[in-house]
Amino acid sequence: MKRFSPIGLLLSLSFFLLTSLAHGEGYITLASTTSTQNSGLFAHILPQFTKVSGIEVRVVAVGTGQALRLARNGDADVLLVHHRPSEERFVADQYGVARQDVMYNDFLIVGPAQDSAGIQGSRDAVAALKKVAKSSAAFVSRGDDSGTHKKELGLWQSAAVEPGADAGAWYRETGSGMGATLNTASAMNAYALVDRGTWLSFKNKGSLQVMVEGDSRLFNPYGVILVNPQKHPHIKETEGKRFIQWLVSPPGQQAIAAFQINGEALFHPNKR
Repeated sequence: MKRFSPIGLLLSLSFFLLTSLAHGEGYITLASTTSTQNSGLFAHILPQFTKVSGIEVRVVAVGTGQALRLARNGDADVLLVHHRPSEERFVADQYGVARQDVMYNDFLIVGPAQDSAGIQGSRDAVAALKKVAKSSAAFVSRGDDSGTHKKELGLWQSAAVEPGADAGAWYRETGSGMGATLNTASAMNAYALVDRGTWLSFKNKGSLQVMVEGDSRLFNPYGVILVNPQKHPHIKETEGKRFIQWLVSPPGQQAIAAFQINGEALFHPNKR
């Protein structure tokens, strides 16, 4: 029988522990949105980052509100979301270290081809929503505290409409992500607010068409933030910073720009 010396066993155990720790540190957790995940962006760009860095990025894709809560609790190393007021508050409350613009696209109001509210071709999102409410045409909301939901509520407020009071009538809340909400809108022949990235990648459009686009109020910027390691000492600061630096660097920005469907970019890099 082969015997191992105590020193040999100790060396083997040390090597095993060091290897395990190295593998354990070889990833970061990114709290982000269903819009970025459902669009296919992460599947396109993250392998490129991992190839040059050796760092895996594990994405937790939820609504912006929930992503912010995860990050506040220290359950993510990096945050990438799309509701600037919430992002700036996150940093001001010292849960995040700075904020950097990464990319942008825009929101669209989509609806059924028959367009009972008569809004197709409008470039005024607020006026269009007033018409939807006045006609009591079916509208499907995410209702999940996501960045898209926050944007939608702001537009309703500008339109002086309180759709929540009519929930269950012409206004429906799914409490789900963008893909599931679009599926519901398609099945109901209803209107909905959607980010362009998800819309371009969405397959089950049915009779849904773009109704409203081009309003400056539909601008949709995305920001990236390192979770503050002073709040949560376990945060992988070095790896998180490296990911953020890559995202805003020319290679990361080029990777975002190269992500297209049928020749159309789903997101535009912030730095050109």
